[in-house]
Amino acid sequence: MSTLVEYISKNPKETKRLIGIGYEQLEQLISQAERLHQEKLAVQEAEKTRIIKKGGGRKPSLPVAEQILLTLVYLHHLPTFQLLGVQFGVSESTAHNLFHYWIKILGELLPASLLEQVKKNENEWSWVQEILQEWELVVDSWEQARERPQEYEEQKKYYSGKKKSHTRKNQIIVPGKKSEIVDVIVGRPGPESDINLFRQRQSEFAKNQKFKGDKGYIYDLAQ
Repeated sequence: MSTLVEYISKNPKETKRLIGIGYEQLEQLISQAERLHQEKLAVQEAEKTRIIKKGGGRKPSLPVAEQILLTLVYLHHLPTFQLLGVQFGVSESTAHNLFHYWIKILGELLPASLLEQVKKNENEWSWVQEILQEWELVVDSWEQARERPQEYEEQKKYYSGKKKSHTRKNQIIVPGKKSEIVDVIVGRPGPESDINLFRQRQSEFAKNQKFKGDKGYIYDLAQ
């Protein structure tokens, strides 16, 4: 068991400071994520042609709860996968693979934005579009550091001249000072411009929707 897991078990009140959510929320999230994980495994099991007997093969490198916690630690602190692996006692590649598996599971359980929650229902999204026109939506983006990619083409893709390092670009749209997240884009290559990110989402909103942002968006927001 990782030192962090032991610490949280003994100090549940510190959970929110460490990973951004409370201890009870963590327990619920682990339970829901593990259930969805098992459902996916059952589907895979039913579809596969078995060569070795059930229960054989490579054993998991970490218990499921620790795999989920590893993912939450990355999201809250953004360490390198090398550091994450050291913290949880696994290799850098294993930490990378575990994160990318569980982030998809968590994405299904926790829609990141209002747009994702209602977009599947056309009537509901149309209603939300009308409501949103009552606000001037705030759009903003930022870059977060990522580990240096091994492949040269990936290095070029993620190298940000502005930050002089390899980064990912994120964008968020919110209704003024309210806490509701209307839309979010995460993990795009750092050099991608703010305007390009904005244009990818602008068409999802009503034509009369008003936005405001910093100078990276000035031209488009003036249209």
